[in-house]
Amino acid sequence: MMKQKIQSAPTIFYPESDGKPMAETDKHRDLMVDFIQMLQRHFRDDPVYVSGNLLMYYEQGNPKKSVSPDVFVVFGVSKKQRRTYLTWEESKTPDFVLELASPSTFREDLRRKKALYESVLSVKEYYIYDPYGEINPNFIGFRLTNGVYEEITFVDDRLPSDVLNLELGEHGGILRLFDPSTEQWLQPPPERVEHAEERAQHAEERAQHAEERAQQESVARQNIEAELAKALLEIEQLREKFDS
Repeated sequence: MMKQKIQSAPTIFYPESDGKPMAETDKHRDLMVDFIQMLQRHFRDDPVYVSGNLLMYYEQGNPKKSVSPDVFVVFGVSKKQRRTYLTWEESKTPDFVLELASPSTFREDLRRKKALYESVLSVKEYYIYDPYGEINPNFIGFRLTNGVYEEITFVDDRLPSDVLNLELGEHGGILRLFDPSTEQWLQPPPERVEHAEERAQHAEERAQHAEERAQQESVARQNIEAELAKALLEIEQLREKFDS
């Protein structure tokens, strides 16, 4: 009698990339990185996992069921680095999600992803922000109440996050996080600030050089006009001399 071979279940592969770009523009990417790093620093002493642009799988055995939030926060899980986020292994879905929208993604952010975060993943708070202000509204937030998203009301031009105990709002024209307990805005990483200061300094230097060139051109133009006036005067004097 032949022994029956025991076949192992096929291994399910969950890709680490969906082939899509990290962010649509430099502004989207910089804002995403700033938010992740600001939140990581703010919760550095707490059991909070902060990430973004990481594939999250939410149905075991089905690699097609995935989403990649731009920024997300999960309370009560380890800070370990992950290649993907598998909700059934973590036994926890995100508490906070921020999507950085554009005219090409806004419909998906407001419809498919909103329904997914609301009904499937039960994300407590979901925010959508367009850094270029090309869509209306360009900033909106939702809070899960009895299983249904309700729009969050602005307070002092900011959207309060009960999950983070922070407030989201524009500061200097850029979306930032405000800490009401300290009444201070969370700052992006020092290196980002340094780069911004360097860019501002270079812009100021370019403006100064342009102003200097404009002044030099103005002086040169005045000299040419003076020389032309002098030459015309000499010509007029010579004509008068010959006429007499």
